[in-house]
Amino acid sequence: MKFGIHNPSWVYGSEPAGAFDALKAKAQWAENHGFVWLSVMDHLIQIPGVGATDEPFIEGWTALSALAAVTSRIRLATLATSVGYRNPALLAKIAAGVDQISGGRLTLGIGAGYFETEYRQYGYEFPDRPATRIRQMEEAVRLILAMWTEPRATFHGRYFHVEDAILEPKPLQKPRPPVMIAGGGEQLTLRAVARLGDLCNVGGDVEAVRHKFEVLRRHCDTVGRDYGTIEKTHNNSWLLALDAAAVAAKRERLSARGPLRGFVGTVSEAVDLIGRYQDVGVDLLINSDYRNDLETHELMASEVMPHFA
Repeated sequence: MKFGIHNPSWVYGSEPAGAFDALKAKAQWAENHGFVWLSVMDHLIQIPGVGATDEPFIEGWTALSALAAVTSRIRLATLATSVGYRNPALLAKIAAGVDQISGGRLTLGIGAGYFETEYRQYGYEFPDRPATRIRQMEEAVRLILAMWTEPRATFHGRYFHVEDAILEPKPLQKPRPPVMIAGGGEQLTLRAVARLGDLCNVGGDVEAVRHKFEVLRRHCDTVGRDYGTIEKTHNNSWLLALDAAAVAAKRERLSARGPLRGFVGTVSEAVDLIGRYQDVGVDLLINSDYRNDLETHELMASEVMPHFA
């Protein structure tokens, strides 16, 4: 099993001017301590349950471009880009540039989008039916793949169009960067993963993840896709301490920012639970670091990850 870090919050103290410096330091530390993945949210305002909606927030692709220039090994991704925020041809161009800057380390994480408040604030049309947004996402991926791989791309879909479009330079990765389709919708999203995704990302407890992977396998069988070619990832919040007393102290200290999410417990408990996720097929475990707790990453690197090497 591999391990990564997801950065869903830009608050690193009281001074927003230091937000990127802290993110850069986290990414550089992570790639020097065995983590293989660093992702950022592609949101325009903070989402409920993670932080205050008016907290300082750096646009995700801007952050990835900067991180690409100051890291050398860790894979960089959005988790996940909403299809509604950029014309997919432009997104293909942006992503190709980040892949070039990073030396071929980009994973395009994309999803159907869901945060209606954000859409409305920024003047984007929000299709009310989830099925519409999922079909837009799947069509956008097809267009992006054409832009990345064809000398000139012509694509006429229901929602998006390009005509004899040039994208140069192409992404550095060949044949093209991997695509993560995020979400666990069983009828449409996981079917889109089976058709087009190189990675999936699903949440939930162990049994929920097991079930989602079984659904994905059935979709793969239906479309003739080798289930084993899809990298299975799981994103959750992990907050670790060495013993029960330290867990209690950390819980009390950090809950001042609001209710704690995800796993909160000891290293030994985490090793047991992560092993169960591995048993159901998770290839990459991503810690959604919404508390910015460096000790958790240190314990993950020194005490947890060696069990899964």
